[in-house]
Amino acid sequence: MGKNTFGKTMPRALSQSLKIMGEQIMLARKRRHLSMQDIADRATVTRLTVSKVEHGDPTVSMGIYARVLFALNLEKDITLLAADDALGRQLQDAELLRNGWSSESHEARFKGRVVKDEDKVK
Repeated sequence: MGKNTFGKTMPRALSQSLKIMGEQIMLARKRRHLSMQDIADRATVTRLTVSKVEHGDPTVSMGIYARVLFALNLEKDITLLAADDALGRQLQDAELLRNGWSSESHEARFKGRVVKDEDKVK
């Protein structure tokens, strides 16, 4: 009997993104002239799992994706996930503006203020 997991359906855009990521991983492996078994050995997973990664299988854990990227010497790419959070920055900026933190009000608060030595950032 198979494992019962919740949320088996996934938004189409997310499925496509996973598929593209898998293809990019496959191309990285092929550019290095490595076999699936080479990557499986380096990532300590099975060849079948590497195949699932390369097909963008959503049931494969993030940890496995990370190990496969590490095996390809691409582990730094993991830090790029959610690095450019444009929506989050817009929300944060809107909140700051709502709370009176516009650049004009900031300049007005500190205009003419004498900066003492102890106030300077060292």
